[in-house]
Amino acid sequence: MSENIYLPCMATIQSMRPETIDVTTFMVAIDGSDGTGKFEYKSGQFAEVSVLGVGEAPISISSSPTRPETIEFSIRRVGELTNALHELEPLDKIGIRGPFGNFFPLEEMEGQNLLIIGGGIGLAPLRSVILNVFDNRAKYGKIDIIYGARSPQDLVFTSEYEEWQEVDNTRLHLTVDRGDEEWKGNVGLVPTFLKEINPSPENTTGITCGPPIMIKFVIEALHELGFSGEHIITTLERRMKCGVGKCGRCNIGNKYVCLDGPVFTLKQLEEMPSD
Repeated sequence: MSENIYLPCMATIQSMRPETIDVTTFMVAIDGSDGTGKFEYKSGQFAEVSVLGVGEAPISISSSPTRPETIEFSIRRVGELTNALHELEPLDKIGIRGPFGNFFPLEEMEGQNLLIIGGGIGLAPLRSVILNVFDNRAKYGKIDIIYGARSPQDLVFTSEYEEWQEVDNTRLHLTVDRGDEEWKGNVGLVPTFLKEINPSPENTTGITCGPPIMIKFVIEALHELGFSGEHIITTLERRMKCGVGKCGRCNIGNKYVCLDGPVFTLKQLEEMPSD
């Protein structure tokens, strides 16, 4: 990557996989290389993704550093830049700056059980954790993945669920806010589903990402289940813009989400001003 943090490196889209009607996963490689080892990052970090002439935005990395063949971004179509990205095709060029931010403390979690709780496109940064842990499976205890979306059609990474469920000592729990005639799984909100599953907090860290309102109630549910602030981890990535602490958009007190985060424990959040 470029030594200039403001200068994007050019990258080529290798392939694109539709996840839902408005979410696509982009597999990209840095130009001038085979993509291997040229973009070093850790699970939880993000990059600034740009389309020349349109702009850039911070996007979480949904691939795992344990699988360096390509860098993957799972992007929802929500605005000018993301609309432009969705109009691109394989072999088109994009810009990438980064990686930026901190990351999930996976080394500190070794030996623990993991409870991974996602909602909607919030599963994207959690997928990096999931794949990373799967590739280092012996280092962790049991893994429970709780994931929900508004409808069955809004679930992302559905092509991977069977593979996930085949991983040793791993359970995948799916729920949707509203089912349909073909949906055979749970119907209900993620926080409610979490309490119904009733995971034990013993030697377990809970990691969550999703819509802010979901995160709020997931954290409340984890508290009710006995999880401590040190063992509840989330992200605040929606607040970010420039990625390098210059625009001031993401500051909370003396903290910058893009520099000090986006990954925080609940204990760290409780020490910050309410915002």
